[in-house]
Amino acid sequence: MIQISSGFLLVFYYSNSSFFSFDSVQYLMFEVNEGWFFRLLHFNFVSLFFIVSFLHFLKGFFYSSYRLKSVWSVGVILLVFLMLISFLGYVMVWSQMSFWAGIVITSLLGVVPYLGLDFILFFWGAFIFGGNSLKFFFALHFLLPFFLVFLVFFHLYFLHFYSSSSSLFFFSFFVKKSFYPFFWFKDLLNIFLVLVYFGFFLIAPFFFSDFLMFEEINFLVSPVHIVPEWYFLFAYAILRSFTSKVLGVFLLFLSILVFLGFVFLGSKKGLNDISNKSLVLVFV
Repeated sequence: MIQISSGFLLVFYYSNSSFFSFDSVQYLMFEVNEGWFFRLLHFNFVSLFFIVSFLHFLKGFFYSSYRLKSVWSVGVILLVFLMLISFLGYVMVWSQMSFWAGIVITSLLGVVPYLGLDFILFFWGAFIFGGNSLKFFFALHFLLPFFLVFLVFFHLYFLHFYSSSSSLFFFSFFVKKSFYPFFWFKDLLNIFLVLVYFGFFLIAPFFFSDFLMFEEINFLVSPVHIVPEWYFLFAYAILRSFTSKVLGVFLLFLSILVFLGFVFLGSKKGLNDISNKSLVLVFV
């Protein structure tokens, strides 16, 4: 809700024109009352969103939550769309780094046999990455979060449909713990940690950013290295580790979609099985 609310306020001042988008972000930061706060809130809390999501996946591995196939599958799809929405927002700043990152990542669609060039032209909206691409990215970045909320409700529906609110898969109501005081104190701790993170981003608001995100686009000079956001590092590292573009792109998508394969590992072994702990370490 923080991301949707802050994004809804930011969209009033953002220009999806390739000529004015970068200036509109600077205008929001320096001229609009409290504009800097809402922009930094939107920028930093997506990192918190990914931190919580990755920890949620760790918990799922530890407790063999992949045995609940519907819940796990929707969760993986949620992660894919979360990364897509974050990438679209990353490009919308229209700075030197985000512009060239958008070119590099969308060019990866060229590895699709026969249809690769058509996919690239569809996302670019022209024969170059420019204003049409920005308008397309802006529309998707505005609409997809509502679809993400829809998936969250689906995730919760399947979760409670199987009566799986117990992490230890105890389906009997006699062995489940009451909400108060156990989960009440747990939620208080989570709220406290969010407030700590809130204070951290006020002290170091650009800790997760790169200096080239503050430079205007130079169409003639590309950055020495494309520096993605920290939550994309694992995928980008896989992409850059192989000289073959096709193999790198294939393994990049596989690094995310491989989680869907765990629904076929619905073993009935005990929860203390060493394999679950090993999966946690591999995920880290």
